[in-house]
Amino acid sequence: MTTDVFEPLAGLEGVGSAARAARDAVDVLLRDRGLRKVGADMTAEALLRGAHASAALAGSPATLDEAREGSADPLVTGAVRITGELMRLAPQVDTAPVQVWTRLHQLAGADLGPEPTLGHLRTSREPVPDDIPGLPPAPPAEEMWERLSALGKALSQPSKAPGLVVAAIVHAELAVLRPFPTANGLVARAAERAVLVARGIDPVAVTVPELGHWELSATYVPALNDYTARGLVGVRDWLLRSCEVVALGAERSPLAG
Repeated sequence: MTTDVFEPLAGLEGVGSAARAARDAVDVLLRDRGLRKVGADMTAEALLRGAHASAALAGSPATLDEAREGSADPLVTGAVRITGELMRLAPQVDTAPVQVWTRLHQLAGADLGPEPTLGHLRTSREPVPDDIPGLPPAPPAEEMWERLSALGKALSQPSKAPGLVVAAIVHAELAVLRPFPTANGLVARAAERAVLVARGIDPVAVTVPELGHWELSATYVPALNDYTARGLVGVRDWLLRSCEVVALGAERSPLAG
């Protein structure tokens, strides 16, 4: 018998209604604009804006125009590089999640470290990464591997939880575990986006959830700290924040004008 680990989290106080409200915000955007009228150029623009916001959250000083023009900033180039493959990778998040995450790291970290480290899950013989300032130390490699494996297994099982909840947990786990030597924040946010696409929340990727995270950046690291330290209360608060992020991402869509 398989266990749906996400469904109980969706039942935490306030999460179900917040997830429905966020989903409604996305659905209104897509319905008003007409899903079939969304072209590849609009998806590309939304992904670019998301890449810039994700890089900014990781510390990049580049502007959106610089990102658009091909900034040399390694965080921006990595985030933008992800946009070229995200729609192809998204359908694989439920069948080969670890492979998706390692590919995201290959793309995100190409200008941040030597080639042998790209897509490489850290081991106990390597330094613990500290690339998301403000978080407590990442767990040892053995714990990271165990939790990453459990997350991958959970994604491969059917779940009654809203896709938004699943995406938020994937984001938080990757950010907290920091499985890669670099670019863990970029990977975590791209992985969240991929789940939102794969689970039908935003199948054409025209919302900009990364911009929601950036606009709420003052609570980003504190919410991840609470996710780690405060048990189900922290998880609930992270999920409620994630619902707000998705609703903001719909407002910031290029489709919205």
